[in-house]
Amino acid sequence: MDAEQLRALQAPLKARYRDDPGVARLTLSARGTLDGDGLTCRVETPRGVVEAGLHPATGGNAEAACSGEMLLESLVACAGVTLRAVATAMGLTLRGGTVTAEADWDARGTLGVDKSAPVGLPGVRLRFEVDSDATEDQLAKLLALTERYCVVYQTLRNPPALSAEISTAGGVG
Repeated sequence: MDAEQLRALQAPLKARYRDDPGVARLTLSARGTLDGDGLTCRVETPRGVVEAGLHPATGGNAEAACSGEMLLESLVACAGVTLRAVATAMGLTLRGGTVTAEADWDARGTLGVDKSAPVGLPGVRLRFEVDSDATEDQLAKLLALTERYCVVYQTLRNPPALSAEISTAGGVG
């Protein structure tokens, strides 16, 4: 796809969203099922079910997906697609490349071993290596625009308000 094809694809969407901003506001969702007596959660995706479980550092067996790694995979996916779209819009050729996300994690926080150890990933590093003839200035602009328009990157950079609730299956808690 080239820049002209991308613009043609997105032009009607952009026009519709300008005319009626409400139709651009969507509710994204994910659903998991707590089946059986194991320590897993089956997450339904359009491409199939992913069984998430404990990381081996917290007692898992490495057969189930680690949710922390899934978070990084989500960032890689979103950033990679965004980078491709931005490069296309800029008229840059990307012959290939890689997107890598890394985060350091201290399992002591998750296991409650050390209350001073953080629960979660205190820092995430995102790196792109691209096969392109783009100049350094073009690559800098490509990175800046990718950061700006990547939904997962911006969500991690500017954390949303979170809420949680619990009830019984019958709705009475």
